[in-house]
Amino acid sequence: MTRRMIEHDGLKLALHDSGGPGRPIVLQHGLTGDAAQIAEFFPGSSAWRVLTLECRGHGGSEAGDPRHFSIATFSYDLAAALAAAGVNRAVVGGVSMGAAIACRLAVTRPELVEALVLIRPAWVTDAGPANMAPNAEVGELLARFGAEAGLAAFERSATAARLAVEAPDNLASLKSMFRRVPADITTALTTRISADGPGISADDLRRVVVPALIVGHRRDAIHPLRLAEILASLLPSARLAEITPKATSKPAYLADLTAAIDRFLADFNRDITP
Repeated sequence: MTRRMIEHDGLKLALHDSGGPGRPIVLQHGLTGDAAQIAEFFPGSSAWRVLTLECRGHGGSEAGDPRHFSIATFSYDLAAALAAAGVNRAVVGGVSMGAAIACRLAVTRPELVEALVLIRPAWVTDAGPANMAPNAEVGELLARFGAEAGLAAFERSATAARLAVEAPDNLASLKSMFRRVPADITTALTTRISADGPGISADDLRRVVVPALIVGHRRDAIHPLRLAEILASLLPSARLAEITPKATSKPAYLADLTAAIDRFLADFNRDITP
C-alpha cells in the first residue's frame, strides 16, 4: 500500500492505494480513524486495488477549516480523490462514518458506485442520531476540560458506566479519543460529525439498486444492529451479515468480517463476469 498526497479544495489529502490491475474497491475509515483501520480486515490482494482516502483531519490529511467537517464534505473529497486516482467506478464502502460516506456517494454520484460494503453503520438517514451521543459527549468534555481532565470526567459518567456493561469495545474507542492529537481537531470532529447526517432520504436509498453488503453485530451501542437491519430493508439488492461482536472477540470479529466481504465480492465478480 502506498500513500500519495492529492491537492483538493486547497488541502493536501492522503490517499492510500494498493495499486495494481485489480478491480478498485474503496473502503473508508470511521470517525477519528485512518487507513490502518481498513488494513486490519482488508489488506488487499492482486484481485483488488484497495483505496482509502483519509478524511480531512484524519491520518495524514490536512484538516482545513473545522467548520467544513461533514459527511457531505468527506463524500465530495472522496469523489475528487477517485478522479485523481483515475477510478471511474468502484465498489465503495466503509466502517461507521465511512459507511455513511459511501451511502451518500451512492445517492449523489451513482455513476461512481458499482456495489456497496457498509460495515457497522452508525447512520441511516437522520442527522444527530441518538447512538452518536457518546461521541458528542467526548467532544464536549474535551472542549470543556481538555484531554486529561476530560477523560477523568468521562470515566465517571453514566455513559461510561453503561457502555462498560453493554459495549466495552465502544468504551475503549471513546476513551482513546481523549489521547488523540491535536485535541482541537478531535473536538471538532466528534462534535460536528456526531450532529451530522448523510443528507439523504429513505426514498433515495430505495433507488440504489447496486448489490450491497451490510455488516453488523450485537453488543454495539454506537453501531446498533438495528441500523444495519434498516439499511438492509431499504436497499433493494442488499444482504445482511451478522458477525461476532468485536467486544466478544476482536480476532473472531476480524476473521468474520474479512470472510463476509470475501464472499460478497466473489459473488459480485461472478455475477458481473460475462
